[in-house]
Amino acid sequence: MSTEMTMPGPGARRGPRVRAAVGVALVVARLRPDRLRRLLTLLSRGAAPAPHTTALAAYESVVATSRRCAGWYGCLPRSVAVALLCRLSGTWPDWHAGVRAAPPFAPHAWVQAEGRLVGERAAASEYRPLITVTVAPDEAVGVPEGTDAR
Repeated sequence: MSTEMTMPGPGARRGPRVRAAVGVALVVARLRPDRLRRLLTLLSRGAAPAPHTTALAAYESVVATSRRCAGWYGCLPRSVAVALLCRLSGTWPDWHAGVRAAPPFAPHAWVQAEGRLVGERAAASEYRPLITVTVAPDEAVGVPEGTDAR
């Protein structure tokens, strides 16, 4: 889990969509890792890759809405809520669950968009993903695999 406390930015919005995403994330985060990965993979289908600004706005809204997600040990439900909130807008960030690469070793979950961490103070090289859910390029544009997009 992350060791720093996350604070919302000034543009964070709180609303029924954010509360719903947080509520679902708190339940979904209790699933076994294999089931969590399968569910998130299913939810990510057909989405476009999330721009960093969209993912960051979702992140700020989630931490402004939920103290539990904003806390030190809220990284798993926070990352799931951010991904779900992005999905409600038709996009999907790269969702990761893994460990810190250097001591103190600890589990952590995070999202990335456009190759950059969203809302994290650490560098991407400080984490090692064990589970990743991302949008495949063919799925993102709605082109069936193996067909010509022209």
